[in-house]
Amino acid sequence: MSQRTPYEEAIALLARREYTRSELEERLLRHEHPPEEVRALLDRLAEDGFQSDARFVEHFVRSRIARLQGPRKISAELGGRGIDRDMIARALEESDADWTSLAAEALKRRFEGPGEDMKARAKRQRFLASRGFDGQQCSSAMRLAWPS
Repeated sequence: MSQRTPYEEAIALLARREYTRSELEERLLRHEHPPEEVRALLDRLAEDGFQSDARFVEHFVRSRIARLQGPRKISAELGGRGIDRDMIARALEESDADWTSLAAEALKRRFEGPGEDMKARAKRQRFLASRGFDGQQCSSAMRLAWPS
């Protein structure tokens, strides 16, 4: 059985899903393809439109918003995938997401009400924080989800 070329390997990966440049580079290097050949290939794939970090980020942000995840979690995941902070910030801004409404929706899906005591309300705050919402978004979402 013959080993696939870096190009064949990259196209096979990209046929399944979008990858960041960093992820694709890591995968190709793991298969022991020469680093200089991999970098040249990644440049070519980007020029030909087969690989695009911007496209990946746009799709990723949309999918995470659909899962009711907050901006902090989305940002951290994209950073872990090798995307630079400026591109992440632009994508989150361009998403026009109403983070408070998303947080309120996540709360309503998970909990029946605001909770009877401070411990219950703190649990809801921790839930939202774990989903990537900041303190202000959490507080506003609690009021939005269950108006007094």
